[in-house]
Amino acid sequence: MTSSQLATRLAPRDRTLALLGGEATDANLRRYLHGIPGIDAVGLEQRAADLGSRSIKTTSKKWALDTIIRLIDLTTLEGADTRGKVRSLVGKALTPDAGDPDCPRVAAVCVYGDMVPHAVEALGSAHAAGTGDGIAVAAVATAFPSGRASLAVKLADTADAVAAGADEIDMVIDRGAFLSGHYGLVFDEIVAVKEACRRPDGSHAHLKVILETGELNTYDNVRRASWLAILAGGDFIKTSTGKVAPAATLPVTLSMLEVVRDWHRLTGEKIGVKPAGGIRTSKDAIKYLVTVAETVGEEWLQPHLFRFGASSLLNDVLLQRQKMTTGHYSGPDYVTID
Repeated sequence: MTSSQLATRLAPRDRTLALLGGEATDANLRRYLHGIPGIDAVGLEQRAADLGSRSIKTTSKKWALDTIIRLIDLTTLEGADTRGKVRSLVGKALTPDAGDPDCPRVAAVCVYGDMVPHAVEALGSAHAAGTGDGIAVAAVATAFPSGRASLAVKLADTADAVAAGADEIDMVIDRGAFLSGHYGLVFDEIVAVKEACRRPDGSHAHLKVILETGELNTYDNVRRASWLAILAGGDFIKTSTGKVAPAATLPVTLSMLEVVRDWHRLTGEKIGVKPAGGIRTSKDAIKYLVTVAETVGEEWLQPHLFRFGASSLLNDVLLQRQKMTTGHYSGPDYVTID
């Protein structure tokens, strides 16, 4: 049986062991990850630049703007966050443009773990009124953004957020361990956090694995970290916390999408991708839509396979939508302040 057939037929854990040729030790993971072909940085950046130069007009642009909104994780991750701010964020997620009832909703609201109950409460009130369906609550966990905590603390952080009602967990990997070559430690932590995402009914909150690509230094490291996160069971791979520069870039996201494409060809499994941090304008976001469509296909342009982690992006998209409707640009007073 070929490695592709093994990957397709086996359960996730057994599939990973089959691909590695043994247990997920540092040695086996190093052999597998360093056996992946390296990235031609010049070629990657040129392709990203070419994809980013594509233009979208008229009805296609309207579709693109609505798609961007549907793919946003509307985010507030500040030490000064309050119950009131989170409730306001949920209100904006439910009704992005009060002047346009046809404006789509965002995919999720993303908050710190201790803010999850407030987001769940606000969405619960909307559910009771019959208006809150379809918006998930995502929580950052595992000592976000640094990841500098014991595994016990990381697992408790995750379990608390899930118990409070989080639908999705955004975890950070131990970048120090990864850069030191301790791949087995990173793998085991992701596996353990995935288990901590389990609910009493046996289902799991979706796990997004944040690579913090701005600290990984090379495209080859980004590719290896992406493979490692997927092998360990991540449902999404995410570029950044938004707290480290550089955050999301088009070349980095392209390299991650290529990993997702290759994994799908190998196993038939679809993994999500989430660029986060620094994507502030609809013009930039459209470049990502084109890159997704050209790399993994338009089927990835839906919330369970692609997200934008953003706070200010939504307002720019709303202003662009209003421009297409009215023929002139609205001022910032026509959108809510985040």
